[in-house]
Amino acid sequence: MAEIKVPEGASSFDSKRFLQTVTRQPGVYQMFDADGRILYVGKAKNLRNRLSSYFRASGLTVKTMALVQRIASIEVTVTRSETEALVLEQSLIKSQHPPYNVMLKDDKGYPYIFLSSRDTYPRIALHRGAKRKKGQYFGPYPNAHSVRDSLNFLQKTFRIRTCEDSVFRNRSRPCLQYQIERCTAPCVGYISEEDYGADVRHAEMFLGGKSDSIMRELADEMDKASRALEFEKAARLRDQIGALRQLQADQVAERGRGDVDVLGIASQGGASCVHILFIRQGRILGSRSYFPDERLGLTPSELLSAFIPQFYIGSQREVPREILTSESIEDADTLQDALKQQSGRDVSILHKLRGNRATWVTMAQEAASQNLTSRTAAQQKLQGRFESLQDALNLEQVPERLECFDISHSAGEATVASCVVFDTGGPVKSDYRRFNIENITPGDDYAAMAQALKRRYTRLASGEGKFPNILLIDGGKGQVRQAVETLDELGVVGVQIIGVAKGTTRKAGFETLHIVSEQRELVLSADSPALHLIQQVRDEAHRFAITGHRQRRDKKRRESPLEGIPGVGPARRRALLRHFGGLQEIKRASVEDLASVDGVSRKLAQDIYSALHNH
Repeated sequence: MAEIKVPEGASSFDSKRFLQTVTRQPGVYQMFDADGRILYVGKAKNLRNRLSSYFRASGLTVKTMALVQRIASIEVTVTRSETEALVLEQSLIKSQHPPYNVMLKDDKGYPYIFLSSRDTYPRIALHRGAKRKKGQYFGPYPNAHSVRDSLNFLQKTFRIRTCEDSVFRNRSRPCLQYQIERCTAPCVGYISEEDYGADVRHAEMFLGGKSDSIMRELADEMDKASRALEFEKAARLRDQIGALRQLQADQVAERGRGDVDVLGIASQGGASCVHILFIRQGRILGSRSYFPDERLGLTPSELLSAFIPQFYIGSQREVPREILTSESIEDADTLQDALKQQSGRDVSILHKLRGNRATWVTMAQEAASQNLTSRTAAQQKLQGRFESLQDALNLEQVPERLECFDISHSAGEATVASCVVFDTGGPVKSDYRRFNIENITPGDDYAAMAQALKRRYTRLASGEGKFPNILLIDGGKGQVRQAVETLDELGVVGVQIIGVAKGTTRKAGFETLHIVSEQRELVLSADSPALHLIQQVRDEAHRFAITGHRQRRDKKRRESPLEGIPGVGPARRRALLRHFGGLQEIKRASVEDLASVDGVSRKLAQDIYSALHNH
């Protein structure tokens, strides 16, 4: 590793001296500013040639010049190959988050459709995360909505069960899914194992892209059922064929085979959009748009070259056999080698295309252009709302960051506080936070707000995040007073606190704003863009709080009361349930009855009894 830093008192980076020491081997370089903060990470086949290009006399973009002017030191790591450099580059980008690199905000794994294999009556369901269960995984799908659409079609067409195994094994009569003809009720023996297996096989063929084969098979079965005068069965098969034909008619653009990701890119006014079509077994499973953050003014080709490794390398995403792009990729060979190392099979990155593949690329590129236009218009509208808020509050500058807190609970149960963050680009979801509120009187919203604010701003004060310009509190004067006292206690200054109280009618458009710094109330007109921004942020905080509360409440209600008792682990819970036959019988048991269970002492029996009876 080579490093040259700016000597004390020097006004600029000594590029000539530095370049004399740099090797011509492949490797990775990291650029830092005068405070030692990372600026940019890059890779090169020839380090000296690549780094020299940053310090040439002309030909640099304005944005690249801005980067170069901030460089105070450069560190170089030599690698054995350009492919190895690419992998190291992506590792450093994802761990250090350099501001001048192309960055993706969404790095979540994609959902799959899971079809179990170990069950007599297999289950089909949405799946995220590690693939530990025995069965087949189909996908990935771009989002949960696409999975649910496919599951909905499979339920209506092939009537495969989606219920959890614990529910399936304990049914004594059919559930609602059977009543609305979304399941054949295998849980109570309304369908034979053989017939259910046939439905599962057809669903598997559909997910594998073999719709034509299914329809031929179903047509043969329908003819056979008609000849046997089994008209009800023939009608059901006819409906399945009709559903499959309709789906094919709706998706004519999907003709073709293979596992392919199609990337189209559009750039406009310094912003870019990459739109991806996900195609598996010749079927378009869905699509998703990404708006990468980049500060160097890259061309569409250069941006795709940076986007592809960011998207695939070092992530849990499945790498397809082919990646089709709307732009040529200069380092396609290196990318292919790196993706092959990750996936364990050949991966092709293709640009010059014909037929269906060219149609797919055109679709992706047009979607990228449309989505970029829509996003730009939305951001301009949002910028106008921030400027309106500046005018409404008589601020010297346009606020750059808003935070809003809200509290949600059910009669004091499972209280959750939410914190959402907006900037001039919209919601900053990576900075959202939820707080499970503990050790307060149930239903005490003031104490809940104080606890959430204290936890949030203690962390911000320690440098874990950015302070907002404006703190919105969804509540009246009492909640606002609590926020003021908490921030004063923490010594937080420079954050303007505004309470958002519902008017007497409690309808949108009649909110009263409590401006703490000026000790006044403000009612904006219902058509005010500033009010619309506040409503948008407030409603998002409300949604985020309710979602968190419901998740916490439902999880708590699913838990056994035995789980929170010290000394009662999984083995003792099983022993108690086996001995008494169920939770209700355990609750009815006396201390002596509980102590008669193997492994339960009298003291533990007393603890269990007290916990179950709230003593």
